[in-house]
Amino acid sequence: MTPQATWIDAVRTSHERLRGVLDRVEPQRYESSAYPSDWSIAQVASHLGSQAEIFGLFLDAGLADGVAPDGDAFKAVWARWDAMAPADQVAESVAANDRFVARLEEVASSGAPFEFELFGGPSDLSGVAAARLAEHAVHTWDVEVVLDPAATVGPEAVDLLVDRLPGTVAFAGRPPADAGPTSVVVGTRGTERRFRLDVDADAVRLQPVETEAAAEAAGSGAGTDAADVVLPAESLVRLVYGRLDAEHTPEGVAGAEHLPALRRVFPGF
Repeated sequence: MTPQATWIDAVRTSHERLRGVLDRVEPQRYESSAYPSDWSIAQVASHLGSQAEIFGLFLDAGLADGVAPDGDAFKAVWARWDAMAPADQVAESVAANDRFVARLEEVASSGAPFEFELFGGPSDLSGVAAARLAEHAVHTWDVEVVLDPAATVGPEAVDLLVDRLPGTVAFAGRPPADAGPTSVVVGTRGTERRFRLDVDADAVRLQPVETEAAAEAAGSGAGTDAADVVLPAESLVRLVYGRLDAEHTPEGVAGAEHLPALRRVFPGF
């Protein structure tokens, strides 16, 4: 499977997961809180539905002149979704995501040239799929976790998103005003990775470093940084997205004493 196909397949899997999650929500719960609690389940569904339409506009741009839709186009989509009744937000979210994923697959199979500017830089179809997967998988968890407190972000998403975390951290990290510079090495299980997280007054940076297994294979184990924190890759994804509170942190995290400080760096978005 090509990298592009891998991303698109993961978007499809995440959508089918969302469909299954929303099918489990009884209508009387549509207006109850999702995670985080300032959005209802219907509002999360509405967000995912409206964003499916907006990402459809991204596909239009990539197939045409490469000019991304402007804020007025976004506002028109959001206003229409905000005006829907909760039950319609849920039902239409599934339908809108169906349409977007089918179109994404169609564009990929056509082989048509595709390029446009996404979030300040050039993007191909894989970039569109990656951006969609990131928000879709995390917001699906926002609903699923109120049904099952032990829910996790889909593994097909985690395996891909973990390597995009350095870019996510660059805009999601918020250096606490009252904290001095700090550096923590974070290792992950499941999808094995190792990163150095540096926090100072001006920025938060996450950089990959060599894992012990890779260092041993390369004969460079002596220079490998020891991990201060080791947790599942899924938990690291949720930490960066502001969704690893104490109640939803798995047991067995090594170096868990660092987590309170790390949570302050990633308040969520």
